[in-house]
Amino acid sequence: MISSAKVNALPSRSAWQSMVLLTVGFWLSGSLLLDLVVMPAMYASGMMTQPGFASAGYSVFWVFNRLGLLCVAIAFVGLLSLLQQHKISGWAIAAVWMLLGITLLLTYVMTPVMSGLALPLDWLTGNSEVPSSMAQMHGIYWVLEVLKLGLSAALLVAVGRRLPDERLSING
Repeated sequence: MISSAKVNALPSRSAWQSMVLLTVGFWLSGSLLLDLVVMPAMYASGMMTQPGFASAGYSVFWVFNRLGLLCVAIAFVGLLSLLQQHKISGWAIAAVWMLLGITLLLTYVMTPVMSGLALPLDWLTGNSEVPSSMAQMHGIYWVLEVLKLGLSAALLVAVGRRLPDERLSING
């Protein structure tokens, strides 16, 4: 006989709250790791000046952006469920819509354009100057990234807070 048990990683929360908290937390920590550890380490080690960096960077961001789309989709479904249960306010839905838009921009606009700008099309001349438009793209990327991190942190706080009628009960 097969029986199903309700598994909840955060027992004092509903299953949807747990799902949103874990998913957005995973995505936020991954973004911080990529932005504050991986990319600066690549820059400091000189990898960004190597001829194959554009394709390697595209591959890293391709995978990460697809994970981001999956995370924002899970968060979206969870927040819609929490909204229906009146456990979250409407601004959280607006925030997750903005996160979806930012993630789509990063995935389908910023990453391909930045990778295209970084590809050395004049590899016979040995000239490896970074185009001036790349600085603008980096600026746009960081604005979108800061917005994404801020919205993600706000969602974590909103979903993680306990509602006045919720009580933490510890059964012994």
